[in-house]
Amino acid sequence: MKRSIRYRFTLIFIGLTALILIITWGLNTLWLKSFYMLEKVRVLEEAYDQLDTVVMEKWEAGESISDEFQSYSTDDEEPGAVVLRNLYEKSNVTVAIIDSFTGEGIFSSARDKAFMEDRVRSYIFGRNMRDLEVLKKYDNYTIQLTYDQRSKSNYMENWGYFSDNRTIFIMSMPLASITESVWLSNKFLAYVGILTLICGSIIMYFTTKRVVSPILKLANLSERMCELDFEAKYTGEAQDEIGILGHSMNTLSNKLKETIGELKSANNELQADIEQKIRIDEMRKDFIANVSHELKTPIALIQGYAEGLTEGMGEDPESRDYYCEVIMDEANKMNKMVKQLLTLTALEFGNDTPVFERFDLTDLIQGILSSADILIQQREAQVEFENPGPIYVWADEFKIEEVITNYLNNALNHLDGERRIEIRAEQEGDLVRITVFNTGNQIPEEDIPNLWTKFYKVDKARTREYGGSGIGLSIVKAIMDAHHQECGVRNREDGVEFWFTLDCGER
Repeated sequence: MKRSIRYRFTLIFIGLTALILIITWGLNTLWLKSFYMLEKVRVLEEAYDQLDTVVMEKWEAGESISDEFQSYSTDDEEPGAVVLRNLYEKSNVTVAIIDSFTGEGIFSSARDKAFMEDRVRSYIFGRNMRDLEVLKKYDNYTIQLTYDQRSKSNYMENWGYFSDNRTIFIMSMPLASITESVWLSNKFLAYVGILTLICGSIIMYFTTKRVVSPILKLANLSERMCELDFEAKYTGEAQDEIGILGHSMNTLSNKLKETIGELKSANNELQADIEQKIRIDEMRKDFIANVSHELKTPIALIQGYAEGLTEGMGEDPESRDYYCEVIMDEANKMNKMVKQLLTLTALEFGNDTPVFERFDLTDLIQGILSSADILIQQREAQVEFENPGPIYVWADEFKIEEVITNYLNNALNHLDGERRIEIRAEQEGDLVRITVFNTGNQIPEEDIPNLWTKFYKVDKARTREYGGSGIGLSIVKAIMDAHHQECGVRNREDGVEFWFTLDCGER
């Protein structure tokens, strides 16, 4: 079962207080009586010393001590009378003094003067020595405990001679029942202790809140830190150990926040590196598989026609020329495919980044059409391009030329029907949208998402016929991604339209 620090502090206080009370009660029971008796003996010893000094001063001066003690009841008290008054008022000690030479009483502070004088005489002559216990015995006086049958009380008495060996004295001090006194003392101590224990426990329980509250805050702070909530901070102003701990936890929180942030950044970089490595491995596998597949046919043709030439199948010049043309055509296709693969690989791995410059897109399109004029005529195509005037864009002119050329070649290779090609360049805000449309068969909708994948061919037979490798559109996609622009394709009612965008905004 969980116990709070506040609860533990209260229990510790109760335990310590109870232990102190028990020890005090035991000490009272064992030694209070002895202490009480020793204190009373000390009082009588000091009283004897003080009175003996007064008596000896008078004796050495040759004066009578009677006048010294008789001033007890006057306003002008002598030193001896002051001692007697203090003994009576402070310690309840009654004194009787007798001149042993004359037998007359010199002084008595007791109500029954004769009783006191007879009592000391009986002690001097060795009578009435029962019911007493000698506590201390000196040369001139004896301190003893006695029991008075008449008053049924205990007394402590000091009797004997002063140093002049003439003056007899007796001092009597009534004693309460020491056992009863110890019991009363312990009873009072118990009441006071219980009250102190209850009040102290209540005060302790509520005052420990001031100590426990910041500790609870630190505990809550540590729980939030365990949940990686490093925005939680200790806000106490105390400069004690708890305050130091709180500020240390704040420092630890900041350090952990920075360290975990650095670890996350490093982890993200590592994850990106791993994903890049996986992607590169997959691309390498795809590259090898696709290249092997694409090269298999031209290599087989080259090998077959070369073997035919070797075995003399092409003895006439016309057959040899045909075989050689096939070999050269397949070699050119292989060469073209390898160049395209190298270009695509450089783009995908970021080794061929675009060099942005500002140029006129309209001039670029017209230049491409002029270069492809012979090819357009061979394909009997009708190319429509409305000159919109100068359109300046920001891009890599060489790569955009390659994109438009790929779109135009793709349109020429799939031309059908009216054999019409439309090229448009329309400005839309800060972007220019370039479209290349050709009449012909539409692309199946399920094949459109795969057009940009390397070596993907919708009509493999037709692609093989014009020498396509399925890489051209992948190069277009890579170039547009490098420019952070978009490209796409859509079917129209009588053909297919490819498009891409370029930035024409001011910089």
